[in-house]
Amino acid sequence: MAKMTESSAESVHFGIRADMSLSAVIAGFVTVAVAYSGPMLVVLQAAESAGLSSDLTQSWVWAISIVSGITCVVLSLVSRQPVVVAWSVPGAALLITALGNYGYSDAVGAYVMAALMSLFLSLTGIFGKLLAMVPSQIMAAVLAGVLLPFVLNVALAVVQSPLVAGGLVAAFVLGRRILPRYAVLLALVVGAGLSVSAGQVSLPSLEFDLGGPVWTVPTFSFQAFLGIAVPITVVTMAGQNGPGLAVMHSYGYKVNDRIVLGGASLAWLLTAPIGAHGINLAAIAAGICAGREAHSDIRRRYVAAVFAGLFFILFGLFSTMAVALFSSLPTEMMAALAGVAIVGALQSSLSDSLSGFNCAPEAVEAGLITLVVTSSGISPWGIVSPFWGLLAGSVSYLVLRTYVRKPPSEQ
Repeated sequence: MAKMTESSAESVHFGIRADMSLSAVIAGFVTVAVAYSGPMLVVLQAAESAGLSSDLTQSWVWAISIVSGITCVVLSLVSRQPVVVAWSVPGAALLITALGNYGYSDAVGAYVMAALMSLFLSLTGIFGKLLAMVPSQIMAAVLAGVLLPFVLNVALAVVQSPLVAGGLVAAFVLGRRILPRYAVLLALVVGAGLSVSAGQVSLPSLEFDLGGPVWTVPTFSFQAFLGIAVPITVVTMAGQNGPGLAVMHSYGYKVNDRIVLGGASLAWLLTAPIGAHGINLAAIAAGICAGREAHSDIRRRYVAAVFAGLFFILFGLFSTMAVALFSSLPTEMMAALAGVAIVGALQSSLSDSLSGFNCAPEAVEAGLITLVVTSSGISPWGIVSPFWGLLAGSVSYLVLRTYVRKPPSEQ
């Protein structure tokens, strides 16, 4: 902790300009590119399923992009840590089927109530205390379970597109050998080049549209509270904020969960009336900005999150163009890029979750159960797999710890 405090003071003294690096800027850009090529499409699908107007849809995209960007910049500069904030992907997935069942103002009221519950759990420290009670192996396994499917998708992408995805992966491996800090950039450039040469990029019709927020006066209903507010709070806190904190911890950052989660929840509350359905710590994106590709010096990786925030703001201002641009890129290329960008975070989390040398065997076994359940992708009752993985691992750990038979020498 003293080391991190000392480094923070040093960073403050020299300023962000001295800490800046090309690799950090690239990591920030890749973070937002991955967000717009995948998670943003879930939001658009939810808006289409609910039949929202173009103005309300654009306000939704504007809100989650701009507020995510501002929160990333502020929290990263204040903490001098790579705090990546984004929108709730499982929350958006839940809204694909739920949003159309309620009036839009009732849905906005549910966002407000969910944000208030998240803010309460964050500022009181209740959520942080609950997570602190969970063995580190289980939290690392939750993170590994979240990341693993994205890395596994790389193999599928290579099979489906050997030239583009395979070339991208080959460039990444070569880059890790000769230019470790710029391996992701090399992979991105090679993947984009191969996509263009193979004729797999269809240039979209880019419309210049600077649409802004649309304010909706929230109304409150008990049905929307049960159908939207409660499930979004659960999936956002357990499925996003929990793994997000796990990423930070896995890289050695001592995170003040009250400030970080409280700041994200407050940003969510302030922008809920213009469409923000969930603002939280990011896990996948944090793995990109907090990893070794961002910078070899852990003290300077916060710059990657700052630039991720700036790119979020930029893309939010031109959201229509940004979504169209990234939608035109081959899905196999973006899947491969997302996978190689977080492989370092997966390696670290797997090592922490399955390490049995300095921890109790029951914690390792519970971590393995957590990993399996989380990576399965199950979502009964609309509650995403990280929650069930955390629950299964914690219950397993309690049972194994309580009933584990001690060796005869200890009896």
